[in-house]
Amino acid sequence: MMLLIGEWLSALDPGFDVIQYITLRAVFSALTALVICLLVGPGLIRWLAAAKIGQSVRSDGPQTHLIKAGTPTMGGAMIIMAVTLSTLLWSDLAVRQVWVVLFVTIGFGAIGWVDDYRKVVLSNSKGLTAREKLLWQTVVAGLAILILYFSAVERVEFELTFPFFKDVAFYLGWLFIPFGFLVIVGSSNAVNLTDGLDGLAILPSVMVAAGLGLIAYLTGHAVFADYLGIPNIKGAGELTVFCSSLVGAGLGFLWFNTYPAQVFMGDVGALSIGAALGVVAIMVRQEFLLFIMGGIFVMEAVSVILQVGSYKMTGKRIFRMAPIHHHFELKGWPEPRIIVRFWIITVILVLVGLSTLKIR
Repeated sequence: MMLLIGEWLSALDPGFDVIQYITLRAVFSALTALVICLLVGPGLIRWLAAAKIGQSVRSDGPQTHLIKAGTPTMGGAMIIMAVTLSTLLWSDLAVRQVWVVLFVTIGFGAIGWVDDYRKVVLSNSKGLTAREKLLWQTVVAGLAILILYFSAVERVEFELTFPFFKDVAFYLGWLFIPFGFLVIVGSSNAVNLTDGLDGLAILPSVMVAAGLGLIAYLTGHAVFADYLGIPNIKGAGELTVFCSSLVGAGLGFLWFNTYPAQVFMGDVGALSIGAALGVVAIMVRQEFLLFIMGGIFVMEAVSVILQVGSYKMTGKRIFRMAPIHHHFELKGWPEPRIIVRFWIITVILVLVGLSTLKIR
């Protein structure tokens, strides 16, 4: 919207041409989303508390979590609202990638909202069944991938690139559809599994979003993409504005979610953020970089897979509790120590991921 306003104002004063720059709109997108969260957050938390939409705590989990029972949840709704409004305000709405990422974000947020609503409001401890959740994730992710598949205009949009290798790319063809589906659904559920401690999931999400935003800008810029040997995809640069809005909204949410949390994001936030990161990585053709930068999310998901597999096959558990952050809790690590150390690991992984753009 602001892009159109800027074009109209530039006819009156050329100085308004500055709004055309993605970098400036990305900065304002982040600030807009941040302000929205800071303004909406207190009222939303009060409303959630008054409506008794509070977190339930597993009886078999760490005993330190018992004090968290009743803490307002479903706060991820403020993230979705801030990201959506900011993106609509500052991005180029003529770019198809913008609508795809918003569709995935809102779609997975809706799935998470239903799951949270059933758990918290309807007191159904199971929420959506695993089959129901996977079904709706398949619908949303499948539609998004099909849109990208049939609207693609360049061969490069189907090429799988590899970190550290400049001229190595595998043409996926129709395999783009199942592969993209796995990336979106896997990323969504991995972030959801990570969301178990105050601030543990949101700041790594912010860091990864920032990294993907930078990559999106470079991917959409013909000169930079050619220099770095990465795919140049028309329209990908506008995803920088979306990623910036996610950074701003995430930091705004962290203001209330930092230890000890005043609100939790719930599935409505975690599922949508994870899916958003996944579909952005797909659209900039850097799925493996998401795997590296989001290493914490991968570790959390793998710990659950290993735990379940080991218990079913041998009757023994590898970890004291999965996801792995609970394992460290049961070992006696204070919650803030786990959170900050996971943050530090994410900083390192994001820097490693970004370094692969040059080390090729």
